[in-house]
Amino acid sequence: MTKETPKHPTGAKGWVTYRPELRVLDCTVRDGGLMNHHQFDHDFVQAIYDADVAAGIDYMEVGYKASGRLFSRTQHGLWKFSSEEDIRRAIRDNKRSTKISVMADAERTDYHTDILPRDKSVVDMVRVATYIHQIPAALDMVKDAHDKGLETTLNIMAVSAVPESELEGALEIIAQSEVGTLYVVDSFGNMYSEQIRELVQRFQKHMSPVGKQIGIHTHNNLQLAFSNTIEAIVLGANYVDASIGGLGRGSGNCPMELVLSFLHNPKFNMRPVLECLEKNVEPMREKLRWGFAIPYMVTGYLNRHPKAAMEFMEGDGFREVTKFYDAMIAEETD
Repeated sequence: MTKETPKHPTGAKGWVTYRPELRVLDCTVRDGGLMNHHQFDHDFVQAIYDADVAAGIDYMEVGYKASGRLFSRTQHGLWKFSSEEDIRRAIRDNKRSTKISVMADAERTDYHTDILPRDKSVVDMVRVATYIHQIPAALDMVKDAHDKGLETTLNIMAVSAVPESELEGALEIIAQSEVGTLYVVDSFGNMYSEQIRELVQRFQKHMSPVGKQIGIHTHNNLQLAFSNTIEAIVLGANYVDASIGGLGRGSGNCPMELVLSFLHNPKFNMRPVLECLEKNVEPMREKLRWGFAIPYMVTGYLNRHPKAAMEFMEGDGFREVTKFYDAMIAEETD
């Protein structure tokens, strides 16, 4: 008996792009928190979680596990620290099908004490974010999380600025580690599909033989977050980051609603995502000013961190884009 292809709500035929092992992670709260110093209230986080559960999203990332010794709790909101108590409150202590993820920056997390063993926490996955020079410290964090029974990923930041020889050396070391998934991260929203393709294939060359997965996390500075995510999926990336409405640092991330539309996977339900977008996310857009804008395009084009563009977008003169462009170009030529 031949197994029938699952029907998609749109009635599309012959266009099923999912595979059973592909997982979608919602980073709305974590990446979006970079636009408001992680000051989302519990109701907002709860709304995102409820939407993810109803939509069939595999993981939700609630925020960072930052060190209370290094970061002020008066300057940063709850989701900079993502305590067990706050996570449980946001999900109403009702763990459901969507798994919980937190991100821990290398050398900025008291991971020995603040990241709890899996059997004492609602957290399922720890994602370690690292710059290339921090790889040894990051892999110590990965081992600690792995030993505590947690799923792990390693997210190499600013990879578009890493020399090839350094990256190759790092990949050889990572392949021997306990990490489950290695992410291609377009931190500056600078990459085109050719660069995504080269990195995914390079990562696969080292990780696939030892059974590790590849993930993709994109930013939308050049309006390529979605197309670059598609490129990675087609090449075999099985962990896919997205956020509702694209809410994320600066230009934002790949929009969740676009990812679900591309996957055509009947396990996902688009409506809860759109309802959450309408009621909870879009009302913040005017104040937070995330999403594609010329200042973010400029920093992406120059392969620069978006910090300067974010500061510019917070000011009253954020529409004076030529002024910003001239200032950034002047810095390049100094």
